[in-house]
Amino acid sequence: MRCCLSAPLAALSALAALPTPSEVLRSGALLAPALLRATLHGQALQSRRHPPDLLAAVHLELGTLAEDHAVITWHTGIPGTDDGTGHMLPAVTEGEVAFGTHPTRLHRVASEVRPTAHHQVELTGLEPGQTYYYQARSRGVAATPTSLHLIRGNAVGTNRYGLGTRGGPYSFTTPQPPPGRHLLTLALCNDLHVGETTAGLVGGVPLMRGVSQEAGLAPYPEIMSRAVVEEARRRGADVLLAAGDISAGGAPRDLAEAKRILDGFGAHGRDYFVVRGNHDRPRPGHTDTDAFRTGFLGDEAPSYFDHDLGGLRIIGLDTYVKEGHGADAGGLGAEQLSWFRGRLSEQSDQPTVVFGHHPLTVRDSVFPVTRGQQLGRRHARAVLDAYAGAPGVFLHHAGHTHRNKRTVLPQAPHVTLQEVSAVKDYPGGFCLLRIHSGGFALNHYKSSSAPAREWGERSRRVAAGLWPHHALGRSVADRNSVTVHDLSGISRPQSRTALREAAGETVAG
Repeated sequence: MRCCLSAPLAALSALAALPTPSEVLRSGALLAPALLRATLHGQALQSRRHPPDLLAAVHLELGTLAEDHAVITWHTGIPGTDDGTGHMLPAVTEGEVAFGTHPTRLHRVASEVRPTAHHQVELTGLEPGQTYYYQARSRGVAATPTSLHLIRGNAVGTNRYGLGTRGGPYSFTTPQPPPGRHLLTLALCNDLHVGETTAGLVGGVPLMRGVSQEAGLAPYPEIMSRAVVEEARRRGADVLLAAGDISAGGAPRDLAEAKRILDGFGAHGRDYFVVRGNHDRPRPGHTDTDAFRTGFLGDEAPSYFDHDLGGLRIIGLDTYVKEGHGADAGGLGAEQLSWFRGRLSEQSDQPTVVFGHHPLTVRDSVFPVTRGQQLGRRHARAVLDAYAGAPGVFLHHAGHTHRNKRTVLPQAPHVTLQEVSAVKDYPGGFCLLRIHSGGFALNHYKSSSAPAREWGERSRRVAAGLWPHHALGRSVADRNSVTVHDLSGISRPQSRTALREAAGETVAG
């Protein structure tokens, strides 16, 4: 037990929803014997209502916005309590989102299946190009947004409607779908950090003391990585790309565990592809034990590659081809850079996705930008110059910064540079790249399993609670976008089963 309750005990016993005993323990209610007895024995809890002033609904965020659906998340806690880290104890209760096409007529309601403190509601059946107004609430208490005042951002909508009120309604406008027929879906993820035990730990920086998992729970990198694999499959991803920092420090055991988790999506080199991050390299002085190479590359294969998926070219880059401590700038190396330029010049018009760990540039960051946050300038310029002469390249996916950020540079305006937030902690998840013949959509999804949601809420406290300003994305467009681009040269089948059959494999069914 990490804290004790006094006056809030009566408030706890007034919760109207009946959680399971395991959820009671997870929500901290084990510290409230009155609630535990009510949960285990009786109907008294069901017959009462939680007074609005004894419930707080906070951290409202619009994580996903597509043409026909949206995913909204928030958290409920008990005011006046402390979980030992200065935050409210979670309150397990119901959640719903009322929405409609007029702010005073929220006639449609989407509800959760079961009570929780970590709410995630998906709105379906939306119309493209339509403006919707919504209010998320638990026990009649309207959820308030995550504040992004440091970056003048908006966590809950595509405009500022409702931000001057407490609890909304807020609004968003759905995009049009990418033009043409759907061809293929890729899941983009990075920064699994399997083996890590403290999130956001930066030595010597007082605000970056880090957040650890609660005692007795599974390691958070494994929880989050498994959740991404399961949800990417559920949401129809044909192929998964993991852009580096698969492990926390290149340890053989951690990389082996990461591979076991990723193998849940399919076969490496066919269903999923991995590139190395700076954390995946052998530690200085231990170059004879390259566990990443052993697990993913093979003894002779280079650490970069290209792969054809029925006309879609995937290029994987190793952006840290050197020994180092990881805090310095990324680098490609002369051999890899020459190979990369040659590949793009050979077939400059072929539809191409490039992924690597370090981004080419880091802009609009809440925290100071150091050399170690991106690819070295000389190599970044060389990559952009190659993109300028390769109109087929349409996406560069990177991790390393642990944030959602969309950037388009004048040197190569046809290429979307997409930084994707880390798998391992808040907001925790992946991006779906939906490729159509006339364009593509990028949509970020938070991991939705109960343990992942619980850790996602706990890990938002990184950097003294400032982490959402950095990691979530300044705007909805930083994690959800649609781009017109001619991709008609891709002819790959849509489903993973079809992909395997096209490769000549026998698929049981």
